[in-house]
Amino acid sequence: MKQFRDMSKKKEKKKGREKKKDDSTVELDVKQYQETPAETKDMAVCWDGDTLILNILGQPGARRDAIGKVNGKQINISVTARPIAGKATDYMVKFLAEQFGVASGDIEVVFGQCNVHKQLRIKAPKKLPTAISKHLQK
Repeated sequence: MKQFRDMSKKKEKKKGREKKKDDSTVELDVKQYQETPAETKDMAVCWDGDTLILNILGQPGARRDAIGKVNGKQINISVTARPIAGKATDYMVKFLAEQFGVASGDIEVVFGQCNVHKQLRIKAPKKLPTAISKHLQK
């Protein structure tokens, strides 16, 4: 009987912690959605003035760095870096900076620093990789 009581107290404590996490997570999600226009989330690649917006499905720890095909509302991008504390995203930004002919500081991670689902804004790209230019021509 004593074990049962202890377990119920643990569950109550867990529920309280989860509730706090859920509240703070909701606030962060709302802020992210407020910062990005709704129409940019419905497309894998789109323009906002001279800024290119990419919705990315990242694949860290891949065999090679590559820009893949568009899959629904995201474009697949593979990088060789391991997903440790957002380092794969940093590596992806450097890789994409080379591909687009811009400095890595010209690429902003809007959301998804530590997630495979990301949105990046590339300011005034000087060149477009073939996979992205094909998608923009459609």
